[in-house]
Parts: sequence; C-alpha cells; structure tokens
Amino acid sequence: MNKDTSIVAAARSAPPATSRLWSRGLIATLCAQFLSALADNALIFAALALLHKESYPNWSGPLLQEFFIVTYVVLAPFVGVFADMHPKGRVLLYANIVKLTGALGMCLELNPFLSYAIVGAGAAAYSPAKYGILTELTSPRLLVKANSLIESATIASILLGAVVGGVLTDWSIEGALIAIAACYAAAGVSTLLIPYLKPAKSQNHLAVVASVKDFAGQTAAFLKSRQMRAALIGTGIFWGGGAALRFLLIAWVPAVLKIPKSSVPGYLTGMVAAGIAVGAVLAGRFVKVQSAHRALPAGILLGIGVCLLPLVKALPAAFVLMAFVGICSGFLVVPLDALLQKRGNERGGVGSAIAIQNLFENLCMLGFMSVYAGVTGAGVPVNLIALGFGLVIALSMAALTLTRPKRS
Repeated sequence: MNKDTSIVAAARSAPPATSRLWSRGLIATLCAQFLSALADNALIFAALALLHKESYPNWSGPLLQEFFIVTYVVLAPFVGVFADMHPKGRVLLYANIVKLTGALGMCLELNPFLSYAIVGAGAAAYSPAKYGILTELTSPRLLVKANSLIESATIASILLGAVVGGVLTDWSIEGALIAIAACYAAAGVSTLLIPYLKPAKSQNHLAVVASVKDFAGQTAAFLKSRQMRAALIGTGIFWGGGAALRFLLIAWVPAVLKIPKSSVPGYLTGMVAAGIAVGAVLAGRFVKVQSAHRALPAGILLGIGVCLLPLVKALPAAFVLMAFVGICSGFLVVPLDALLQKRGNERGGVGSAIAIQNLFENLCMLGFMSVYAGVTGAGVPVNLIALGFGLVIALSMAALTLTRPKRS
C-alpha cells in the first residue's frame, strides 16, 4: 500500500470530530431526514386520497397504515444489526432507495397496500441508522441537543409534509405522488454527503437465526432495566397515540367542523408538528439525558389535550389545542430517545437499541390503529373516540410517572 492510499484509508476509517455540535455529517443527516420525513408525511395524504379515488371502504385507511407498521415489526430483529454492521450514511441511502421504490409503485398504480408496505420497509431500515448516527457524529454531552435538532427537522418536515400533502392531493393525486418520489430521491442524494463512518460491528453477513436470538436477548435485557422499560413504553405510547391522532383528525375535521378539504387536517397535523418542535427545543435546554424521566409528566398533559378535542367547535381553537399537544409531545419524546440511544451505545450498538425501540413503538401503533379501525367500523362517534384515546394516553403516562426510577 502506497503512502497516498494509506492516508485515504486512515481518513475513511477515522472517527469524526465530536467536540462540536454542527458538522458536515450532521447537516447532511438533517437534510436527508427532513426530505425523507417530508415525503413520508405527505405520502399518507396522497395514499388515502388514492384509496378514496379507487372506492375502497372507510376502514381501509387504518388498514393501509397497518401494512406500513407490520414491516417495522417483522424487520425489527434485523434492521438494527444491519445498521450497526454498515456505515450508517450508506444505510440511509439504501433505505431511501427502498422508499423511492414504494412511491414509484403508487405512481405506476400498483397495489397501494403493497407499495405502502415497501415504503414501510425502507422506513424500518432508516430509523436505526438515523438515530444511531447521532452517537457517532456528536459527543454524549451533546446528544440531547443533537436529538433536539433531528426531532426539530422531523417535525418541520411533518409540518410542511402534512400541509403540502393535503394541498397537493386536493390539486392532483398523481402530481402529489410524483413530488413525493422526487423528495425521496433528493434525500438519497443528501446521504452521499455524510462522511464514511466505521461500522459499529465488524460482522460481514446477517445471520437470520442468530440475529433473532440476539435481538430477543437484548430486548429482555432492556426490559429488566426500569429506566429502559419506562423509556420504551413511553415512546411507544407517544407514537401509537400519534398515529391514531392523525387518522382521528382526518375524520374529525369533516364530522365536527364540517370542512371537507384534505388540507385542513394537514394544517392541524402541521400545528402539532410545530408544537413538537418547540417542545423539542425546550427539552434540549432543560432536560439532561441523565434525568430523562423527568419529562414523563408531559405525557399526562398530552393525553389531557387529546381528551379536550370534543370540546372544540371552531378551527382557531383546534389550532391552539393541537399546538399544546405538540409541545407536550416534543418535551416528552426527545429526552427518552436520547436515553435509549445512550444506553444502546453503551451496550455496543445503538442501531439494535433503536430497533428494539421501533418494535415497541410499532406494536403500540399497531394496537392503537387496530382499535381505531375497529371502533370506526362499529360506528363509534369521533368525539367519543378522541376522549377514549386521550384517557388511555393520560392514564398510561400517569402510571409510568408514578413508577419511574428515582434515579436515571
């Protein structure tokens, strides 16, 4: 090996500087996350409009979301290991290519459920790498702030994606799908700017049986820790409730506010996203990773906010309430995410830790969405559904708060 080649190899394998928050790698990661999440959140509006156009029944909307969620659950034992055994920037690239494939499937009028499941597979692979790369780009003392940035980028993309998805879908379903596919492509290009990062694990191939056993062992170890158990359940309830809330708003706006346009639920979802961005910033400032469980009471307020939805009769009040729900959500989830990443990194692979987190989150989402599909099919009034979901969230988070570890 000549001198120049040695220098290049050393540069490629050297860890990035982590003493400062902002770096080329973090900026590229934020850009990729924003574009990819924007497409994710716009796609649900286009996909639901596509189902309506093709005369699918009302309960097919939650079923579509379950096709997306099931891929997370099925792939959970493998995606974390995959993220840890490859450079995480490249994993983000591969995941965006898979998402792009699913979006193109919808553009080409292939089966929408299968196409959305393909997008879900890409999203399942994307998540462990997205969060896992933060521990490689920043130091532990900056991890909550880095999470705050990634969550802020995510929430900004939800805000814009929900609005753009609703508006574009009202204009043209086909045009919306093409724009979404272009966002996935742009996100993939952004990942190419992330520096090469040495994989967390040195294995060269993915052993299915061994991966399942290892995943089960790590999951059991996480559940034995009161800290990790509370963090897993807390983030799971947040995402499960959030998934149901999105569909609830889509049904609630025309039923209660008598507004038929797809853009209005998008605006309300965007207001939740804006609130989460504020909550994420507040969490990054006031909550340390060592005291992450102090954020749990915000989950109680989140549930109470959802309970108040039946009292809202006008759009301005709905915007204010959704902003409140968002602030509580952001303050809750950012510290818990940081705690899971920190503990996962200490155990030798944050990708696997995030995959375990994703499993719990998506099992909760699957449960919430199954219940939502059931009560919708049974004709339960939308306001009663909102009250029920809000009570479940508030009481669950109250139980977690009362049983939280005394020390983090």
